[in-house]
Amino acid sequence: MPLQVSLVSASAEVWSGEASLVVAKTVEGEIGFMAGHEPVLAVLAEGQVRITETSGAKVIVDAQDGFVSVERDQVTIVAGNAALVS
Repeated sequence: MPLQVSLVSASAEVWSGEASLVVAKTVEGEIGFMAGHEPVLAVLAEGQVRITETSGAKVIVDAQDGFVSVERDQVTIVAGNAALVS
């Protein structure tokens, strides 16, 4: 079962879709999420969010000032500033 991912900035949706892995930098360190992960709520640190789509394609987003929430294979990342790198 893939993760359903939604990454938004204060002004727009930056990326959404299905992924097999999401890695985000938080104020407590880098954390990765796969299907079945325990619920998490963490504060984002300035850095990159790396998403591996179910097809294997990589998506990289520069993000800062926000949070990441994981619950029931749904990953929501809300950032004050976010920009798609690739």
